Amino acid sequence: MKIDSVELRELSVRLRFRFETSFGVEQDLRKLLVTVRSGDLEGYGEVTAGNEPGYSYETTDTAWVALERYIVPRLLGRDVATPAELLALVGAIRGHNMAVAAVETAFWDLQAKAAGLPLWALLGGVERPIPVGASIGIQGSVAETVAMAERHADQGYKRLKFKIKPGWAVEPLRAVREALPDMPLSVDANSAFRLTDARVFQDLDELGLDYIEQPLAHDDLVDHVKLQAMLATPLCLDESVHSPEDARKALELEAGRVINVKLGRVRGHLASRRVADVALAFGAPVWCGGMLELGVGRAHNLHMTSLEAFTLPGDTASASRYWDEDIVEPLLEAKDGYQSLPQGPGLGVTLKRDLIERLTTRRIHLGGDAAA
Repeated sequence: MKIDSVELRELSVRLRFRFETSFGVEQDLRKLLVTVRSGDLEGYGEVTAGNEPGYSYETTDTAWVALERYIVPRLLGRDVATPAELLALVGAIRGHNMAVAAVETAFWDLQAKAAGLPLWALLGGVERPIPVGASIGIQGSVAETVAMAERHADQGYKRLKFKIKPGWAVEPLRAVREALPDMPLSVDANSAFRLTDARVFQDLDELGLDYIEQPLAHDDLVDHVKLQAMLATPLCLDESVHSPEDARKALELEAGRVINVKLGRVRGHLASRRVADVALAFGAPVWCGGMLELGVGRAHNLHMTSLEAFTLPGDTASASRYWDEDIVEPLLEAKDGYQSLPQGPGLGVTLKRDLIERLTTRRIHLGGDAAA
């Protein structure tokens, strides 16, 4: 399959709510869409990096530069048979996984369309309802947190995850647990704590959480091993896992017992499948984390979650929870805590091109005979 051209677009979008985590507040976002063209076919990917280097060193701006200058030029005009071949062509580029993943996932979409298959089938998944949870940011008070939790529980979500930070952890979760004694709950620290804060997690350990996500440093495994040994609650690793090799090392060391798989963080679908396979070999559950994706990224997440290893509810909640209007049709909405896999070849969604044009703040067409 010859890669004829690639288009990059930056969109300016606004979340319906203020989303606070341990590394800051997000609401006005700059999102990158990638379109890979081969003949009459188009494949779509989404860069999951944020505006600022909080979750990751990658940002919207670094991804744009990496794609325009280093990644796309290695692919244009090349005949690429498989995602593995595509990754080999950009293998000399160290890091920039989110930028690479946007092209890699778009290529999967392109291949699935060429084969006339839904993406989940090409990935080796199973068509089934996808259980999803909701990720709840840091609220202004304990009462607001409980009210938010009860509202999402009433909507049928299968798991509620709460962002925490130093000084905001045990008290709100204890209140939520009292209000929702049977609800599956988890917390996500986004690397905000240190091993010396172990007492916080020992207190959380008493609340019957499904897991505690990435409590310690983003690049750490060793201290996670020590913390996991102190707790009955499983630790879930997110920022510490960038590859199948990282997943193997983490599970072998018992730095955690659950893996959060994010397409952008690990370089795309192929690596995500391999991370999931590693976790399956260790008997460790995996789930799909969210990065405030628009409809393209949300659809990719749903297709990925069709894989056998994804047994825990992911963060792919209803699009209308995040956006007044999403950029794809049909709208990807959860019903009673489940999402349906999009139907049709490839991603199974159609871009709302008029809306995308209105949201576009910059665009470049690389290769082919068009320019912008």
